[in-house]
Amino acid sequence: MNFRPGSRDEPEINLIPFIDVLLVVLIFLMLTTTYSKFTELQVNLPVADAQAQRENPQEVIVSVSNDGRYSINKQLLEGSGVEMLTRALSLSAQDNREVVVVISADAAATHQSVINVMDAARRAGLVQITFATQQSSGGKAARGKS
Repeated sequence: MNFRPGSRDEPEINLIPFIDVLLVVLIFLMLTTTYSKFTELQVNLPVADAQAQRENPQEVIVSVSNDGRYSINKQLLEGSGVEMLTRALSLSAQDNREVVVVISADAAATHQSVINVMDAARRAGLVQITFATQQSSGGKAARGKS
């Protein structure tokens, strides 16, 4: 007769296979995840809720199309260089430095096209620049000073 308490083997939980499975799942998730940084960013410009400003006789309206063409006071320009824009703005301003340059850019126009107009205005000595926008309700155009 054996009256000694027997040594019972306690069940062990082996965590190594569990950790291996978790690492495989983690690696699988890391490899199949797509990281898109800018695809969710959708910007539609310009729209503003501003009151329409009354017409200013001392303004030069520069229109920028979505394909990079320019027109000054509804006169289409033959070219798209900054120097050409500077000459055209100087002629339209007629040596009056108080003229307001109104940039009316298409919503799909590139930033570079608008920056070219701003740079040409600076070179021509015209420092008052504003942007024409549409009201979000589809009303008349409005101008916001910058």
